Amino acid sequence: MSDSTAPAPSWQGQTAPPTRIVLLRHGQTPLSVERRYSGHGDPALTDLGLEQATAAATRLVDTPFGPIDAIVSSPLMRTRATAEFAARVLGLDVAVHDGLIETDFGDWEGLTFTEASQRDGRLHRKWLSDVDVAPPNGESFAQVGRRIAQVRDDLVDQYPGQTVLAVSHVTPIKTFLRGALGVGPELLFRLHLDLTSYSIVEFYPDGGSVVRLVNDTAHLQ
Repeated sequence: MSDSTAPAPSWQGQTAPPTRIVLLRHGQTPLSVERRYSGHGDPALTDLGLEQATAAATRLVDTPFGPIDAIVSSPLMRTRATAEFAARVLGLDVAVHDGLIETDFGDWEGLTFTEASQRDGRLHRKWLSDVDVAPPNGESFAQVGRRIAQVRDDLVDQYPGQTVLAVSHVTPIKTFLRGALGVGPELLFRLHLDLTSYSIVEFYPDGGSVVRLVNDTAHLQ
């Protein structure tokens, strides 16, 4: 006879509970206003960015995402400031994980799309379709992918069966989503993520993953 007290397996067959990662993009900065590449540079949030971060934090009161057990953030000022609003709402501390940092855009840091394409036309065109190509003195999306895979493993190991709020940037969040979906690099170039948008991924300790939400900005409406 089967054990009726054993947990029912998921649709993918897992029996252990997943680690849920609630991914939150940071609020607006002066560089995002001007649509400039913003990687390892460290601009602060604008006044609107602070309002966006406040609104995002209000979603965590009676959250539809489930109870949040921990908050982790990229080390940069724009993410840490966004995370602090959530921390005050939840009564939790913010742990910094360096792996959540944005792509290093190297010599393109602070440039617009047009400026970068004019500066390094051939390289820039190749970069837009090849994850192994890096900006001058910067980081490729493939390198970001390896970094985020380690972050995923760290969070699953440290927070088994728990829900973690991870405050990060466009490329790391897209990379989490790509990994959870098991899809190709096209997602990196075609998916749009708004400022202070929420996305949710789940990773099971015995393998498998699920995407539950992408680019939710209901708090900004």
